Amino acid sequence: MSNRLIILGVAILAALYVVFSSIYIVNEREQAIVMRFGQITDIRTEPGLYFKIPTDIVDTVQIIENRLLRYDIANMTVQVSGNAFYQVDAFLTYRISDPRLFRERALGQLSVAEDRIGTRFDSALRQVYGLREFNAALSEQRPQMMREARDLIRPDMAELGIEVVDVRILRTDLDQDVSATTFERMRAERLAEAALLRARGQEQAQSLRAIADRQAVEIVAAATRDAEIIRGTGDAERNRLFAAAYGQDEEFFEFFRSMQSYRTALTGTGTTMVLSPDSEFFRYFGSNGEIPAANPNLAPPLPVAPVPETPATSNEPALDGLGIEDSVAPTMTLEDGSQLAPTVGTEAPPAVEVEPAPVDTTPTQTTTPPANPPASP
Repeated sequence: MSNRLIILGVAILAALYVVFSSIYIVNEREQAIVMRFGQITDIRTEPGLYFKIPTDIVDTVQIIENRLLRYDIANMTVQVSGNAFYQVDAFLTYRISDPRLFRERALGQLSVAEDRIGTRFDSALRQVYGLREFNAALSEQRPQMMREARDLIRPDMAELGIEVVDVRILRTDLDQDVSATTFERMRAERLAEAALLRARGQEQAQSLRAIADRQAVEIVAAATRDAEIIRGTGDAERNRLFAAAYGQDEEFFEFFRSMQSYRTALTGTGTTMVLSPDSEFFRYFGSNGEIPAANPNLAPPLPVAPVPETPATSNEPALDGLGIEDSVAPTMTLEDGSQLAPTVGTEAPPAVEVEPAPVDTTPTQTTTPPANPPASP
């Protein structure tokens, strides 16, 4: 009885082995290569349950990936045109599109395929970078570079039954030595540009300051000119009035001027003067405090002299002959877009015309004697 149970158990185990060894499952992420005595007999790319000859002696099944796979390259040093170096991180995505070729030429092993991928990927990146200048990898040419690298790898990978889907460049950094050199060069360029802008600003500032100084001198000169003209006109009018008064009554004019002299010379000075009473200075001290009688025959008043006209303000600068040439005033554009320019063409204000004072021709007689006339020394 026990022998029968043993035989029955062995038969069941053999049947189970035959059943399970003849079944293989392919899921949606895999592909299967069926080989008989080492020769490929079938390729299973669709997911499902499949059967083969029991045991692995006759038929064998190799499962390979059917997903997108990724291969990375990190810290790769590449040289661009001009002998500059970059540190590059990149990766590519691929999938096994032809399992038969993959088995025949790469033994169905991803490690063998990735060795070939790494070699070709490295060569493609160096070729793409080597055809470009220093700044190309950091510009809008990067998408084109990735497409070129992908197209260079695809033919060789297709021979392995591998389809390269995409190539991506993750990082492109300068080498440390090149980075330091580039930084110094960029710093020197920025310093030169800043110095140029500063020099232009100082040039404009000096030009604006010179124009402002010139305008200030012109305005002051024009004002001084008009002031001197007005002062001269006033002095002329004053002298004319004195002359007119003197011409009408010479005796009264001399008396008036003598009184002014006494007030100036003898009032509050504390000075002792020793003069003869008969001197010309004390001419009116002997008149008993009376002023001369009014002259009934006054001379006609002098005609009013015309006031000299102030030269009309012209467009000519007030500093003609000083060697200052007209220049174009510089302008500056502010941050809000407005233009800043100095005042150009400032003219002196028009001269103030002085109206002559009317001359009173009515004779005036003063009867009040001077109070406390000085005693004769």
